[in-house]
Amino acid sequence: MNITYTGFPFLTAILLSCLIGLLLILFMPAERKGLIRWVSAVFSGIALLLSVYLFLAYDRSQGGFQFAEKVLWMRSLGIHYFNGADGFNLPLLLLTSIVHFTGVLTMWELETRVKEFFALYFLLVLGVFGFFMSLDLFFIFVWYDVSLFPMYPLILIWGTTRKEYGAMKLFLYLLAGSALVLPAILYLFVKSGMNTFDLISLMRSGTFTPFQQKLAFVFFYLGFGILAGVWPLHTWSPTGHVAAPTSVSMLHAGVLMKIGAFGILRLAIFLCPLGWQYWADGMAILAVIGIVYGALVGLTQTDLKYVVAYSSVSHMGIVGLGLSTITVSGLNGAVFQMFAHGIMTALLFSSVGYFHDRTETKLITELGGMSRTMPKASAYFILGALAGMGVPGFANFWAEFTIFVSSLKTFPGLGILAISSLVISALFMLRVIQKTFYGRPNERFSHLPDISFGLGLPRMILVGVLLLFGLFPSLMVDLIQASVTPFMENLPK
Repeated sequence: MNITYTGFPFLTAILLSCLIGLLLILFMPAERKGLIRWVSAVFSGIALLLSVYLFLAYDRSQGGFQFAEKVLWMRSLGIHYFNGADGFNLPLLLLTSIVHFTGVLTMWELETRVKEFFALYFLLVLGVFGFFMSLDLFFIFVWYDVSLFPMYPLILIWGTTRKEYGAMKLFLYLLAGSALVLPAILYLFVKSGMNTFDLISLMRSGTFTPFQQKLAFVFFYLGFGILAGVWPLHTWSPTGHVAAPTSVSMLHAGVLMKIGAFGILRLAIFLCPLGWQYWADGMAILAVIGIVYGALVGLTQTDLKYVVAYSSVSHMGIVGLGLSTITVSGLNGAVFQMFAHGIMTALLFSSVGYFHDRTETKLITELGGMSRTMPKASAYFILGALAGMGVPGFANFWAEFTIFVSSLKTFPGLGILAISSLVISALFMLRVIQKTFYGRPNERFSHLPDISFGLGLPRMILVGVLLLFGLFPSLMVDLIQASVTPFMENLPK
């Protein structure tokens, strides 16, 4: 796999945009809330512009890792500060920057402990960016932990429903995942005998025996699977989504769950391809159970946030199914689905957050006829729900279509079962739309104003992204395939 280094450290610049933003916020007086919001918007905007540039500037005909940066950090342990971008992580860097920027705008009206909130928010995003772009196992693990720890105070202080329970449960689950990933990293480091944490060198070496790969794969899959919401390790996810404040729910479901799926892809599959092939059937079974389970449980929920949360469990199962097919189209679809689901679920959580802020309820039975009271705010949720149902024209359609086609070829029975769950998903989303937006209006909310242009802006951006990649899917597919095809060609037979 080619590695192209760059003269200007674009990837480090993305990290610095978060770090400098974080430091500026920390040194500002807490009472300067307006200034803190603007600094957050400016520095998240810089990260977004850099990510868009990398997405457009990546040479799809060349493929491989581009914009690479590598500096020896600790010679005795073979640790490098090593970043790179390819078709696997560029969509997720773009996703993170979009959700980061729109999350800042979504929380523009926050008045409680604004300084602490945005400081922790930037720290969380710094860890996420670092995890996606790093190519050194040591730094991958460090960034992974950096992205997890801010979640606890963010939910505990600014959360809502059962926030103490949700924060503690999420923290313990994700800590358990971290505890499984670390032994696998150290095991491969020792067994390689190369004294390096360089992911590319370890991947190329081919020194790991089939047994070592099968064993390490299980640890990686379970550790990252917790964060990815793999059934039955998902139980922290709906609780955490519901308890978190709006922009953290957006990051939580939109981006953090992708860390889990991407960790399985980048570490488990890249380093242990024989383990991937050995455990693929089991991965597919768990993925399909998650797809069906999430859809069925979502059908019975009465809280809007729980509906979106369980739909995330179902949609992340589709990512898992794509990863288990061991095909080019399956991997294409899995990465595309990570991006599309991240944008879609961020839109849904931001919409639910707006209704909750105004009405102080998330119960479907209390929210009736909202499309008459708040037509624009309702439209954003409905568009997100249509994307979640896989309606053509949205990015999610192409991602799910690709995965289901590849799964029918690899696992015909499981593929049919997964596709049938789409009917259930459509049913529970239509039920929510009918009862919440077109049911009998609740007079208690008849005086509430519709969403303003400023607060609607982040939702417009998210809808625009879903439509852009839904109408022009090759913008994303060509990028992903530039890395997937050579990777699959070099797999051990």
